[in-house]
Amino acid sequence: MSIKQIVAVVIVATLGLTLGGWALSTRFMSPPSNPPLSNSTAQYTDSNWIFPLETWPTTPLPDFRPVVSMVMPSVVSVTTESVTSGFFGRQYTESGAGSGIIIDGEGYIATNNHVVEDAQNIYAELIDGRTFTADIVGIDALTDLAVIKIDATGLPYAYWGNSSSLSVGEWVLAVGNALGEGITATEGIVSRLDVSVDVAENTLYGLIQTTAAVNPGNSGGPLVNMSGEVMGINSVKIVASEVEGMGYAISSDTAKPVIEDLIRYGQASYPWLGVGLYSVDPSLIVAMNLSVDRGAFIAQLVADSPAEAAGLRTGDVIIRFRDDEIDTVADLVRALRASEIGEEVEIVFVRGEDTKTTSAQLIERPSP
Repeated sequence: MSIKQIVAVVIVATLGLTLGGWALSTRFMSPPSNPPLSNSTAQYTDSNWIFPLETWPTTPLPDFRPVVSMVMPSVVSVTTESVTSGFFGRQYTESGAGSGIIIDGEGYIATNNHVVEDAQNIYAELIDGRTFTADIVGIDALTDLAVIKIDATGLPYAYWGNSSSLSVGEWVLAVGNALGEGITATEGIVSRLDVSVDVAENTLYGLIQTTAAVNPGNSGGPLVNMSGEVMGINSVKIVASEVEGMGYAISSDTAKPVIEDLIRYGQASYPWLGVGLYSVDPSLIVAMNLSVDRGAFIAQLVADSPAEAAGLRTGDVIIRFRDDEIDTVADLVRALRASEIGEEVEIVFVRGEDTKTTSAQLIERPSP
């Protein structure tokens, strides 16, 4: 027998053993069977059972078309030109895009301060394609609001609602000049109310958080409810790779009195106490050994301010202002802005372990 024949015999024998072993091992294996049901299990079975046919009640999706057709004519595209200096003092013109809301038939338009500040030229384009040169009526950096005016009459204007009527989960639309590409609308819901957001060296209070897409160019445009009422002015968004759907609008309740002041006087005025504040939180309680778990902690006191005249000190915690309970700085800001210049207000505060009461006469906030 040759070597090739011997190898072939060995391979065949090996395969035969292997396959035969597998066949032998499976020949005596019986298929698995379910264990018999116990009496306690069998009594709950039902051979006629099917899934319940009932369905959850459905809510029809909203129709945004009537809202869009109502609101869009009152929204304008705002384009700005500003002169900036580059390397070696070379000057060049920089363009910006934003949005605005026509607020009456005489050409007044509300927008954001950051849209028009430092602009040498401002243009407002209406939905019908007409473009007008716009002038600044007044700006307010504290609330990021501004009013501009165009020389036109008989304009379609927006209707303003009360943002205090909003609820979390309510449908809203953000309308504006997104990316400078013209007026568009995006839908979403109200995610949170009365939100505070730090922007540069300022804090914006009483904001509406929404999932409606707010893109560059939307700033200054309206956030409206399903009745087409302006609930807020789109202002800022959180921009990060891991963040989605966190846009913010200045509430209409905050914006309306500021807009009125800007149109009437060219600037907004606010009652002023003269303090720098932190909201009391667990870390501040530990760091400053505070005896209270809420309130507005006075971290800075301005000399010759109403707060100093009232006997307040750094380290005091304001827990009541007029008739309002104060849990955070936002509460105090809200209560302060609801007050009047020249008003005498009662302030309850905690110093150490003691609760004290004083009064302060508010004055107009000094110019920055």
